[in-house]
Amino acid sequence: MPPQSQVRKSYQEFLKSFYGILRILQLLFGAGLWVTIAANKYDGPIHFVLFVAVLFWLLTLALFFLTLLDKQDLVPLVGGERWLLSNALHDLVAALLYIPAVGIMIYKTEKYAYCNLETYKHSCLYKVYLTASVFACLGAAVYLVSAIYCFCRKTGEGRLDVPKKGKNSHNLERGGIGGGRLCG
Repeated sequence: MPPQSQVRKSYQEFLKSFYGILRILQLLFGAGLWVTIAANKYDGPIHFVLFVAVLFWLLTLALFFLTLLDKQDLVPLVGGERWLLSNALHDLVAALLYIPAVGIMIYKTEKYAYCNLETYKHSCLYKVYLTASVFACLGAAVYLVSAIYCFCRKTGEGRLDVPKKGKNSHNLERGGIGGGRLCG
């Protein structure tokens, strides 16, 4: 099999894995939150929500491509043997910071609930805040599921079904993303 088809198969394997799908969902929900807020007028505590959305979208994008390209060994201090733990901590911190962002968005949504009436004809941010609240809730949930999944993989690392080393092992022996059972 030519090397390019092996690499393509490795990419497809990651993108179809549970963890790959979680990363894609994190990117989609983070981008949805970011775009929804940035495309409209915002003030006050919404700046924190935008900060959380943009920061973790960029970090998740970097982690996604490093994992997809199998270059986690190039990252000092958090790569190699610590890669799975680093991803778990990233996802946990993201989930913990998304929770207050969800609270802020729900508060702002409730604050503008009066203009949800059909007879209200002025410009209103209720639907924008409601949409952002949904994206923030989904983002927090996906980051939390991802953190739990990573911690389960890390604690059950000795019980993973690891294939023999070869060209397509895709770093499973280091706790990388791929096959194996969830939580051993």
